[in-house]
Amino acid sequence: MNGIFYIGATGLDAQGKAVETVANNVANINTAAYKRGTVSFSELLSASPTDAAAGDNVARSAAGVMANPTLHVFAQGDLRPTGNDMDLAVQGEGFLELAGGDGRTTLWRGGTLRVGADGYLTAANGMPLAAMISVPADAEAIHIGKNGLVTANLRNERTPVEIGQIELTVPADLQRMESLGDGLYALPDDALSATRSMPGEDKAGLLAQGFSEASNIKLADEMVSLMIYQRAYASSARLVQIGDELMGIANGLKR
Repeated sequence: MNGIFYIGATGLDAQGKAVETVANNVANINTAAYKRGTVSFSELLSASPTDAAAGDNVARSAAGVMANPTLHVFAQGDLRPTGNDMDLAVQGEGFLELAGGDGRTTLWRGGTLRVGADGYLTAANGMPLAAMISVPADAEAIHIGKNGLVTANLRNERTPVEIGQIELTVPADLQRMESLGDGLYALPDDALSATRSMPGEDKAGLLAQGFSEASNIKLADEMVSLMIYQRAYASSARLVQIGDELMGIANGLKR
């Protein structure tokens, strides 16, 4: 009879994680390039210890549910013009690679760029682009082409000067990436897990200067998901309550 409590508890835990994921999505609906989080559910099975020696013929029974809330939906968000030349978005597949300090491959879907104190082009959080593009001190404007070519207009110069090239990194398996928060992701320690290409080549998308990618969250979908998860949570709670009632009945039996 105790099994009903454990099954109900796994349901409460799984649905609670799902509700937290929806809440996080709604909180980040206006965050640039934010990718919607989602949850996958797996059934838990238990095997009888007395049948453990039976190999593949072990009798298994349902033991609850488990939630994996670390997945993301990497669908393209809408591109919105900002009028700021330092805003950069990716149209299509691929990520901008940043030079992280921990040695891991750190990826970014784009946002607002700035020139760091050392003169390198960086993300808003101060991490430089992996291309390590140095902006001249007398640069008056920076232009980033769809193909990733970066040029600068220098003072007293009519012809733009090429200062770097931005590549896009396309992971082989998006769901293997680890979310670091603030729109950053880390690739696993696997040299074959991603390919680096010029924008517009292979599977890589294009760059869009002066645009910001909106989140791919739809509020109506999140509200529907929230209601479904809340109902499922209530069902799990009811299961625990029924188990408590049955236990009370058993304890109240008299000979």
